[in-house]
Amino acid sequence: MERIGRTKIVDLLKRADFGAKVNIKGWVRTRRGSKKVSFIALNDGSTINNVQVVVDLAGFDEEMLKKITTGACLSVNGILVESMGQGQNAEIQASEIEVLGVCDNTYPLQKKGHTLEFLREIAHLRPRTNTFGAIFRIRHNMAYAIHKYFHDRGFFYFHTPLITGSDAEGAGEMFQVTTLDLDNVAKDENGKVDYKEDFFGKETNLTVSGQLEGELAATALGSIYTFGPTFRAENSNTPRHLAEFWMVEPEVAFNDNNDNIELAEDFIKYCIQWALDNCLDDLKFLEEHFDKGLLERLQNVVGVEFKRATYTEGVKVLEEAVAAGHKFEFPVYWGADLASEHERYLVEVHYKRPVIMTDYPKEIKAFYMKLNEDGKTVRGMDVLFPKIGEIIGGSERETDYETLKKRVEDNNIPMSDMWWYLDTRKYGSCPHSGFGLGFERLLLFITGMSNIRDVIPFPRTPNNADF
Repeated sequence: MERIGRTKIVDLLKRADFGAKVNIKGWVRTRRGSKKVSFIALNDGSTINNVQVVVDLAGFDEEMLKKITTGACLSVNGILVESMGQGQNAEIQASEIEVLGVCDNTYPLQKKGHTLEFLREIAHLRPRTNTFGAIFRIRHNMAYAIHKYFHDRGFFYFHTPLITGSDAEGAGEMFQVTTLDLDNVAKDENGKVDYKEDFFGKETNLTVSGQLEGELAATALGSIYTFGPTFRAENSNTPRHLAEFWMVEPEVAFNDNNDNIELAEDFIKYCIQWALDNCLDDLKFLEEHFDKGLLERLQNVVGVEFKRATYTEGVKVLEEAVAAGHKFEFPVYWGADLASEHERYLVEVHYKRPVIMTDYPKEIKAFYMKLNEDGKTVRGMDVLFPKIGEIIGGSERETDYETLKKRVEDNNIPMSDMWWYLDTRKYGSCPHSGFGLGFERLLLFITGMSNIRDVIPFPRTPNNADF
């Protein structure tokens, strides 16, 4: 086979130098034709679009042609010609074909449609489908957009540990990390696990957040962000929860909560606009097959100012809705932690735009959030989105040493885990704020998918750690 430099299909389809010799490599999506000619749809993952390869059967070995089945991997040399069919400008008139990898007839991704539930069972193959090719290209673009947004604004990417001795949220639902022999666990004189025998000499877990360490960095570097995997051992099988997921967490010295709100709105609009500007083919495919109003919803979010509302105002709206006959599954009262149905009502029904909710009761928020003057609420802020509910959660952080120490004690967090965090409030403390964006929540909104397991390559959920 003549050696010709490979052209990616995404680039090939933009070319108009018809008559040029080209090489493409990819996987067969479909093959159709007659006794004289075959039409092969080839895709290499660089775009949602296939390129059509036209094969004059008379010029090729019959045994080789039998190997060209759905899923087979090919290298094709040919001439770039103008396409006579609809949908694309260029196709390839094949001159040489090499089968790089045959595909067994048990290949599960045949031309018929497959349910998303079935594709989760073959997560090692689902990236080859149009749907998941689109989702994972968008996922890449969103990761790139996040890094670009912060880099262009002078933030530093800070790597916080995945293994930690503290629980940032006080949730207690963490995965333990240990090298102890679980068949013969070392015990101390009181019959409790002797962590002195463990690798780190203390109990350690997989992190639920990089925020606490991120705060330390912000008080040295000014503006930082973390972007990495986080873990929750929450036994939840809802379409909105994963045991392993990615978090984006900026932290900024000298920002108060109003600055924090402005950053959050600007940041998330930037990400959505990036998707509209750079992922349009994939978004159009997902809109056609999964979410008919996707593009309009994305454009609406970018083009509208988010509503600012306090928690107290939001609860009043919800209580009035209940009084008018609206049914919620979960009760509404001041002091309740709002459920997704409450958040979506505020966004989709009442305000009809994304909402940034502030000033939550201190009892339902994390210990590190700065207390307001009323002593009852904290300077927290959540960004609430249509279809999703909460997509960002953040706050201005408590900077007073004694106040923070009391909050740690009130939440029964062991002081031995928090001494280093409290130290920063003794040594040149400054106002600072930050937030966390669940990366997969953002992807749910941008792709229009309904289950969070479908926007991460290999979902980790209760009783599921395959692949």
